[in-house]
Amino acid sequence: MGDFAFIIHPIELDDVFRKLKFMRSWPVPVVETVVRALPPFKVSEITGVQSDYAQTSGHFVSCPLTSKQMVELPEDKVINKIIRAGKVAEKLGAKIVGLGAMTSVVGDAGITVAKNLDIAVTTGNSYTVATALQGTKKAAELMGIDLANAEVLVMGATGSIGSVCARILARDARFLTLLARDKNKLDLLSARIMRETGLATKVSSDVKRSVQRADIIIAVTGSAEAVIDVMDLKPGAIVCDVARPRDVSKRAAELRDDVLVIEGGVVDVPGDVDFGFNFGFPPRTSYACMAETMILSLEGKYESFTLGRDLSVTQVDDISRLAEKHGFKISGFRSFERAISPETIENIRKNAQRNTQKLSQS
Repeated sequence: MGDFAFIIHPIELDDVFRKLKFMRSWPVPVVETVVRALPPFKVSEITGVQSDYAQTSGHFVSCPLTSKQMVELPEDKVINKIIRAGKVAEKLGAKIVGLGAMTSVVGDAGITVAKNLDIAVTTGNSYTVATALQGTKKAAELMGIDLANAEVLVMGATGSIGSVCARILARDARFLTLLARDKNKLDLLSARIMRETGLATKVSSDVKRSVQRADIIIAVTGSAEAVIDVMDLKPGAIVCDVARPRDVSKRAAELRDDVLVIEGGVVDVPGDVDFGFNFGFPPRTSYACMAETMILSLEGKYESFTLGRDLSVTQVDDISRLAEKHGFKISGFRSFERAISPETIENIRKNAQRNTQKLSQS
């Protein structure tokens, strides 16, 4: 038994091969067919989550579909499989279930899933946004960027997540550019930020020029394909890619060793936590979306906290407060679904300094 559950899925086939090594020699279409046919199942028990105020336990439940399959298969079939994974969580005694990775963005972002379950559902997006912004600020410090004097760009600023990010960043940034296609919506958001914080923002629909000028980019466009040309990025630029699908191609790491692409923060989980499953993070750390589910369970807040595509500053502030109360905090970063080491970040910073000097001398 456990108070919460978290639904995970293989991001790509390599994640399947890590668990089922014998499949490596199989043809890819055969592996994809097998994965698609597998029913949701319990992966492991999660124990030892304990704050100064409460303790909780839970389970990982797998929804066996890769990210590619979740995008390409009929939406109703994907959502039905996520619901079946939620039913497994119910049988395990969970009072709240979190939707991980692509399970949180398919269809209406959890609303249909919640309607078909008898327990609370959360996508974890509120704490994901909170840690993305916290992580970006911490990354800026490590890369030697002063947030107050940096050129900050929010791509997809008029969307629900983008607007929340922009409104929160406006508390600290002095040079903020909002980028989106709809100028009327951009102007409305800019006026709202002016009312709330007194900051006058720039607005733009020119992706290339805006990216070339930015020191820090929060990318949440919701585009079906990558929208940032990594060759346009300044040496030393930080990109926090909150979008799913990604706004930055995975090729960024191969093409540029002088820019830092992160997806948000790696979160320290309080207590002597044992996930019973290795998802590529250091011990006792998790994704922010996982952490939101655990935070709500520790607080006894068994309600659907973050659902759908609408998000509010209040939600982000509330989950940040509860995270601090229960001892959750940013401990590092992840890039393309994997933890990124401090040594890697330091190398990126040095490469950026070297390449900036070369540009200034040319």
